[in-house]
Amino acid sequence: MTDSDDRAEDDRPGEDPCYQHLIVAGHAIDPDTARDVARFRKAERARLYALRNAGTVADRAQLSADIGAELDRELPDLAGRTIAAYWPIRSEPNLRDWMTRAHAAGARILLPVVVVKNAPLIFREWVPRCRMERGIWNIPVPADGAEGTPDIVISPLLGVDEEGYRLGNGGGYYDRTLAAMEKLPLVIGIGAPDCRIKTIFPMPWDIPMSMTVLGDGNTQRYPAAD
Repeated sequence: MTDSDDRAEDDRPGEDPCYQHLIVAGHAIDPDTARDVARFRKAERARLYALRNAGTVADRAQLSADIGAELDRELPDLAGRTIAAYWPIRSEPNLRDWMTRAHAAGARILLPVVVVKNAPLIFREWVPRCRMERGIWNIPVPADGAEGTPDIVISPLLGVDEEGYRLGNGGGYYDRTLAAMEKLPLVIGIGAPDCRIKTIFPMPWDIPMSMTVLGDGNTQRYPAAD
């Protein structure tokens, strides 16, 4: 599941500032606070993206391999599991080799598909060498795969805070999708070791991850997700 910087910089909420409050998930949110948080996150995204993009192609390949090795250790028995992964864009860790291994181990691999903008994603089955087509924002998606519901979601991130809240690209697709699920899956954030930050100033619609795998051998689990 990948949401590009080009998709939105809204961090929700998007209502007219003349409203006294924003009502999100039953919470009253002051619009000035929401704007301040959105500005902070936009600046952090720019900083963290520049940091991630500064590495060489070889650096990124090694990070992807290290993350794949960590996932092998954390998820040793994949037979029968349904895993939503993502198609990498813009220097994100590339897990396609790991996806192929997971498929060979008996996992069902899904990729996210945007059907309607600003709505929850659907997940479509991916297998090695399956036919792909260009989806919204030109990201490849399986052309013919059946839809499925994951019990594990692997999501790329730009930043992660001390409570396990993810800083993504700003479109809000992950949180919308997770909030719409009947049962919350195991959510694993994937990124670089230097993406850790103190806080993203989580808002009521933000959903913490279960764990992060950042390629440095220090897998982190988050109690807020329990």
